[in-house]
Amino acid sequence: MKQTFQVTGMTCSACSAHVEKAVNKLEAVSKAEVSLMTNSMSVEYNADAISPQDIIHAVEQAGYGASLPQKDKAVPLPDPNSQLAQELSAMKRRLIWSFVFLIPLFYISMGHMLGAPLPSFLVGMENALAFGLTQLLLTLPILYINDTYYKVGFKTLWHRAPNMDSLIAVGSAAAVIYGIFAIYQIGYGLGHGDMELVARYHMDLYFESAGMILTLITLGKFLEKRSKGKTSQAINRLMDLAPKTAHVLRDGAEVEIPVEEVRVGDHIVVRPGQSIPVDGVVVEGSSAVDESALTGESLPVDKGPGDKVAAASMNRSGSFTFEALRVGEDTTLAQMIRLVEEAAASKAPIAKLADKVAGVFVPVVMAIAAITALVWFFVSGYDVTKALTAGVAVLVISCPCALGLATPVAIMVGTGKGAENGILIKSAEALETLHSIDTVVLDKTGTLTQGKPVVTDILPGSDMDEEGLLLLAACLEGPSEHPLAAAIVEESRRRGLSSAVVTNFTAVHGRGVRATLKDRTFLAGNQAMMEETGVALGDFPQKAEELAAQGKTPLYFADENQVLGVIAVADTPKPTSAQAVSAFRQLGLDVVMLTGDNQRTADAIGKELGVTQVMAQVLPQDKEAKVRQLQEAGKKVAMVGDGINDAPALARADVGLAIGAGTDVAIESADIVLMKSDLLDAAAAVELSRATIRNIKENLFWAFFYNSLGIPLAAGVFYHWTHWQLNPMFAAAAMSLSSFCVVSNALRLRFFKSKFRPAPCSGACPVEQPEPDESNQINDEKGDEQTMEKKIQIEGMMCQHCVAHVEKALTALGGVSAAQADLEGKCATVTLSAPVSDEELKEAVTAAGYEVVGIQ
Repeated sequence: MKQTFQVTGMTCSACSAHVEKAVNKLEAVSKAEVSLMTNSMSVEYNADAISPQDIIHAVEQAGYGASLPQKDKAVPLPDPNSQLAQELSAMKRRLIWSFVFLIPLFYISMGHMLGAPLPSFLVGMENALAFGLTQLLLTLPILYINDTYYKVGFKTLWHRAPNMDSLIAVGSAAAVIYGIFAIYQIGYGLGHGDMELVARYHMDLYFESAGMILTLITLGKFLEKRSKGKTSQAINRLMDLAPKTAHVLRDGAEVEIPVEEVRVGDHIVVRPGQSIPVDGVVVEGSSAVDESALTGESLPVDKGPGDKVAAASMNRSGSFTFEALRVGEDTTLAQMIRLVEEAAASKAPIAKLADKVAGVFVPVVMAIAAITALVWFFVSGYDVTKALTAGVAVLVISCPCALGLATPVAIMVGTGKGAENGILIKSAEALETLHSIDTVVLDKTGTLTQGKPVVTDILPGSDMDEEGLLLLAACLEGPSEHPLAAAIVEESRRRGLSSAVVTNFTAVHGRGVRATLKDRTFLAGNQAMMEETGVALGDFPQKAEELAAQGKTPLYFADENQVLGVIAVADTPKPTSAQAVSAFRQLGLDVVMLTGDNQRTADAIGKELGVTQVMAQVLPQDKEAKVRQLQEAGKKVAMVGDGINDAPALARADVGLAIGAGTDVAIESADIVLMKSDLLDAAAAVELSRATIRNIKENLFWAFFYNSLGIPLAAGVFYHWTHWQLNPMFAAAAMSLSSFCVVSNALRLRFFKSKFRPAPCSGACPVEQPEPDESNQINDEKGDEQTMEKKIQIEGMMCQHCVAHVEKALTALGGVSAAQADLEGKCATVTLSAPVSDEELKEAVTAAGYEVVGIQ
């Protein structure tokens, strides 16, 4: 049996490793995998030999908590966003109050070194006791606020599995214990007039070290917590894609029922603009179905009797009836949701370098401290004070202040620099993992290409010119809602061609359209339509074949006798795609392109961009499987995508990168979001990750370098020759210097620049004047007719079909000569040849189903 458990109490990769080890020890367990990111554990075990309660007991024995998740899907699970918000709010309060007490603590303990004045009751040897007690009273609230480190740290230490919390707990507790011991020594010295003893311990308290460790570690954990827990949001968005009701035929009547009540065999009616509620097969009617929510491909698929349809697809044109084949958790959408859940749970987090050494560093330091105390106890003639001083001094000097700063400071600077460059890094784990990838998998549509078909070639016959063929095509395709038709109409509009209205418009399913223009019948469609009609093809099939070999879709236009020309439409590559592929290669990465397109189209795009490894005709669920296959072959994989169908693959990959203009689900499933939708930023993210990890390793070196120097000195190794044991100034200087080196080194990341992008212009660069765009000057060429442009801010556009609907609604208004919608900019620009009020523009967009938020 394979069972998923929820695990609580884990704070680092050492914790997840210990839980795995504890469960894998059980004889009936064949495999246990723990995910720190999702706080879950997947266990494969023999259900006849062991029960879930036995597994839970093993986790509890290891010092953590475990439970079975709720099985009833109808019962809403606790909102992860709300839980995350509560945890963040609590941690933020801890952080604020920690700083409230840390600032005066630091001022009192360290301010005099900078010449800052102190209150008179804290100055002088006679006030040494007040000086120490004041620092202790300011430290105690910080210890109380951050007591979780002690609860977790000492518990894991007790179970012989020390982690970073153990390091923090031991180091800060040692500093506080030594400080309290020093206060007693000061009190003893003042009571017995031994001012030498007072002077020895007056500035040797280390309370500020404990306060600083706890506060700065809390700051780092707060920043990490803020970027965690996005997978559940992605799953919620996937669930929202499915409609909540379905129109089912029952006893000859159409009734609307909740989608949960749909049964296999039910006949369901779907009208234009409605989502398909479950998987099934068409039994009556035909339509063009937009499957981009599942496949990511921009072109709707023609469906007729016998064709299969999937839940969450959108019906774009005609009405049809289909028979339900898969419902509930068996639908394609439900399977994708399950893939996202499983992929997210199986993705192991990167073990922090500090956590890796904690398991060795903590026991080694404690052993050195214990040996030091014993040696001094016997060497000094059974002097308990000297033994305690030496033992605690080792712990104090090895206090992990710089070690705690080494990773979070570099991560903070690295993620900040990424944000400046439009690279949103959502977790420290992603930034760490990205440096080690060796393979990058690229989705085609919307990632390598524009995601929107455009006209690429116009091949007129001998009786026509380019503009004449394009004008005819625009007239025929004008009433159609097909994206290929929209591409032709858009090209005609860009060139300033005014189309005429056709009559007797008929859409032939799977073939094309037929219409009458000026008493002549014209055809527009594929080669099959031309052959069935019997028109003369001439040499156009050969030309169309050449276009198809280049990954383009050729459309024939003909009258009743002969083909008049061919227009090719294609989803063209983005301007920087080829450069990005080259950049990946320069970084030593293998590049793989995944697409649902046919092999010929995919090979053509791959050849144009320089991609040698192309995987075509990949179904949505297979994208995740392809990524898993690469991982099983020993590859570290980064996946770049933008569609909902990419969400499982993004979650499965070691690092998922989402194009910013893509769907919300892809963005939520990914670890890194490229806000500018530029693939070059993916290469820059890899560069930034490598620079950050190199910086972290340098930081850890400096942190341990000072500890390594300080521990022998504190242990008294040099005492015989130098009579040096523990100089408080040396300890303070070592700690400050190690922290200063770590922070200064991390700040070097602020000067990071990608070698694949030119340096930004400083203001003295010559400004390149853009060439005039003829398409925007149409109105100036048409006599003295006055025109104007208006920009409409629109919410609700989700894809290129939305763009086409908005443009169609606006151009239908009298006085609007052209309309250009921008999906990324969430706006539309209209060119007016006659006065049109803002209210009319707003009503047109609203009637199309979108929201107008402003008009300029």
